[in-house]
Amino acid sequence: MRVRILGTAAGGGAPQWNCACNPCARLRGLGSSAWRTQDSIAVTDGHSGWYLINASPDLRTQILRTDELAPGPAPRQTPIRGVLLTDAELDHTMGLVALREATALDVYATAPVLDALNTGFPLRRLLQPYEGAWTWTATAPGTPLRLGGHLSVTTIALGTKRPRYAAAPPDDAPWVVGYRVEDLRTGGALVYAPCLAAWTRDLDDACVGADYLIIDGTFYYDDEMTRATGRGASALSMGHMPIAGPGGSLEHAREHGGMRVLYTHLNNTNPLVCAASPEHAVIEATGAAVASERMILTC
Repeated sequence: MRVRILGTAAGGGAPQWNCACNPCARLRGLGSSAWRTQDSIAVTDGHSGWYLINASPDLRTQILRTDELAPGPAPRQTPIRGVLLTDAELDHTMGLVALREATALDVYATAPVLDALNTGFPLRRLLQPYEGAWTWTATAPGTPLRLGGHLSVTTIALGTKRPRYAAAPPDDAPWVVGYRVEDLRTGGALVYAPCLAAWTRDLDDACVGADYLIIDGTFYYDDEMTRATGRGASALSMGHMPIAGPGGSLEHAREHGGMRVLYTHLNNTNPLVCAASPEHAVIEATGAAVASERMILTC
């Protein structure tokens, strides 16, 4: 299995267009080579095309800078076969608009996410006049899905947080999920969980035997918004488990020895967006790392 990291930032990217917090200011000073696009990855078994996990608003740029995703050899042929969505958030779904010229595409998501894309954010209805042979398939936590020739994908329920446009009383539906992607030939496995409200038993189980965990790094500190902007809610109240501190995601991830941990979905306020930050050094000292744009993983 081959994995391409397409983007590593949370919604809005880093730097964010309307933010002058310290991390954003530092990134602007470093120039565009240090900037981060909104998170997504692409996976392949090497024989059956590529599958995207999430489709960010930056998807067109991400595809154009990734040689493996270039079209050809036929004039309108693409190696992109489908998209798996981890939730219904705008920063993970708006990129589907950029794929509207695709003559065929398989889109996978949980039932509440597919419903939200028909109602609160009616993306499916907007795309229908452009679609070729698109399919929209509901996934269920714990049920393996076969992709291409050799990839098995299992959905991991991670939370019930709805996007703002779908605001309603809380329910137990799997609005937020991760995926364990396994190569059936090599046994190599990747867990992708860019949004995580709390460390769950299901996530623990999914990490067993995995080579890589690419995990939610939205906020380094629980009170990060206050530290960076002087106001704002806590990370946990916004549905994101902080990295640092007792009970933080780093503490849990370190219990899985032999698994490489990479942080993604970094908010623009997160000091990890800057490689020279002290927090970045702390992460690396533990053996974990911050995912970088265009990184390649194999397993």
